[in-house]
Amino acid sequence: MNAKVPIPRSVFPSNYTTSRRVSRACENCRDQKAKCSGHRPSCQRCLVSDARCFYGDRKREKTDRELKDLSAQVQTHKNLLRDLYPRLDSTSAQHIDQAFGGLLVRSPESFATPSDVGRTGIPQVTRDYTDEDFNRDEASQAMGFVGEHSEVTWLYRLKRDLDKGAFTPVGDMPDQPSVSSLNYFLDDLDIPVPDDIDVSVRPPQQIADRLVESYLQTIHPDFPIIGKETFLNQYQSFYSNPNVRPGKRWTAVLNLVFAIAAKHCHLLQNQCQGNYTDHLAYFARAWRLNIGSVGLLDHPNLQQVQVEGLAAFYLLSTGQVNRSWQILGIAIRSAVAMGLNLRSETDSVAHLSRETRYRVWWALFALDTVLYVMTGRPPSTGGIFCTTPLPVPYREEDFWNEGVTQLITNHEARSNLLASLLTSSKPTTHGSSVASSITLSSSTGTEQTPQSIKETPSPNISLYFLYVVDLAMLTREAIETLYAPGAGIRRSWLEMEMAISNFNTTADNWLSRLPAEFRFGEFDSTRPYIRHRISLAFRFYTTKLVISQPCLRRLAHQVSGTPSHSSECDVIATICVEAAQQMLDILPEEPDINWLYEMLPWWCFLHYIMQSTTVILVDLFTRTLPGTTEATGLTEKVQKAVRWLYAMSDRDPSAHRAWLALGATPAFPLPVESDSEPTYWVLLSKLNYAIMLHFTFDALPWF
Repeated sequence: MNAKVPIPRSVFPSNYTTSRRVSRACENCRDQKAKCSGHRPSCQRCLVSDARCFYGDRKREKTDRELKDLSAQVQTHKNLLRDLYPRLDSTSAQHIDQAFGGLLVRSPESFATPSDVGRTGIPQVTRDYTDEDFNRDEASQAMGFVGEHSEVTWLYRLKRDLDKGAFTPVGDMPDQPSVSSLNYFLDDLDIPVPDDIDVSVRPPQQIADRLVESYLQTIHPDFPIIGKETFLNQYQSFYSNPNVRPGKRWTAVLNLVFAIAAKHCHLLQNQCQGNYTDHLAYFARAWRLNIGSVGLLDHPNLQQVQVEGLAAFYLLSTGQVNRSWQILGIAIRSAVAMGLNLRSETDSVAHLSRETRYRVWWALFALDTVLYVMTGRPPSTGGIFCTTPLPVPYREEDFWNEGVTQLITNHEARSNLLASLLTSSKPTTHGSSVASSITLSSSTGTEQTPQSIKETPSPNISLYFLYVVDLAMLTREAIETLYAPGAGIRRSWLEMEMAISNFNTTADNWLSRLPAEFRFGEFDSTRPYIRHRISLAFRFYTTKLVISQPCLRRLAHQVSGTPSHSSECDVIATICVEAAQQMLDILPEEPDINWLYEMLPWWCFLHYIMQSTTVILVDLFTRTLPGTTEATGLTEKVQKAVRWLYAMSDRDPSAHRAWLALGATPAFPLPVESDSEPTYWVLLSKLNYAIMLHFTFDALPWF
């Protein structure tokens, strides 16, 4: 019953024997629960049976592989969301932030060096602290705090980073540059105000006429802080009637007009005015008359605001940027004390005076924009507290015409006209019928030709100033959004990138709305408004640099091991470098100093050329490969800027300092070397020595 059943031998007899235990069986042997020899690439059993032999992953290897695949998929999805994030609305962006716990957009990457990391250890877009004592010496006190959006800070960061690199300094240079050491302005110099100056002295009328004409042609279109028609009437009365005794404030205004114009003549080396081109003497008289301690104790009125604003402009034109910023702050506070930051609805103020007050406010606003870009400090004017209407785009000579009078007094019609001219203006809802009923009467002889104000005004300096103010408003908004210390902490980088892209688009829209007469491209001197086109070009490009510089800085200091930047950031950084090159392209290849002071905004041209050159240097050292065509082109731009700075040095001490800040070179040796001056090798900056090492002598022909 219990007979044994014989098991037949395998039809595939094995010719191998093994007593060892293999660590892993192939998949075929595992499925059939057969003993596997463990041989590779095929075990003996699979080899004999001519079966495909393969070994699968162990459990741990399989788990690791699956985890790696899933992690790659998650990273791909995150990268896709990062690219889409700037295009989402705020609700969708917030939903993504909540879903990912903030990890998607608030990555630990930084576009700054370790010294830009805040006290909390978290990399920041903007710094909310200072690492210098601005009270330690006279140089630091003269310069004061310089913020993130100043080209002085950009240059400081570049030199600091080069010092920490492999570049060896030349001569006895300081171990660590400071912001104040790179200040190329003249705030450390005293302004002499003699005690015995005669405030009643006036230049001969022939010379005074030339100075006033120079001021009205070169300064007034950009800084209309005085009412042109009113001032000319008072000026003519002052010189034609010896019995006229104007007040101290008006006399101070006149002397400041003389001082600014005389400074311009000095830069042009125009000797036809004789000894009356001493701008310091005019400024000293204005100081004794009003700007000093007596003026500060008086209650402000319109002339007081004009005195303080003109004083700030004069100090800017003489390189006293810190003092200019301080005086302008006083002027703005005087204007606010008078309510110039608010729309006037009183019937007791004539429409001409009303429009003059509006222009005083916007002149201060535009000058404040220039100064807080140069110094990197916060603006002195609060946009949320301002309801002052933008200036009407008609000549001051036309203010008495009926159509312009109605436009000045009718706020709704004014808003609709400005809305048709500017991208930043918003039209009112029920103004079209009002606007269509107002006509502009321009007198030609005894006839008057009505013209609807809905039509675009013909180009004039008032329309030019309107576009200056509009661009200044964009610059101010960009700085408050991108550079304010609190803004960088609250926003993620992709939120900042989205804002940068929007501001860049807005700037391009501003350019597209310019009238043909003001559009810049080919600066043909035979076309009208050449000076105004060049000024708008510089203002536009400096706005583009302020907007796009954070992207360039981010790429220049990309931390290794962090997620790669977005393509949009790379595009904006390229736009930044292109804007810097376009700014320098405005200048002729060979310096023409008289052309500069006749055609360019000479009171802040040095700021423009240093800002653009610093951007090019940052790109040259951090993103551009040596020996490439791009490196050669950027190097040529730097050469051009240095040539212009050297040519300006004879007439402008600030330009000489800026030239030294970038580095004197053997092709441009110091004009005079005395025992009281540092030797050439000490003055040779680390920056240009770094250029020699980085790009070799052949790449820079000036060495």
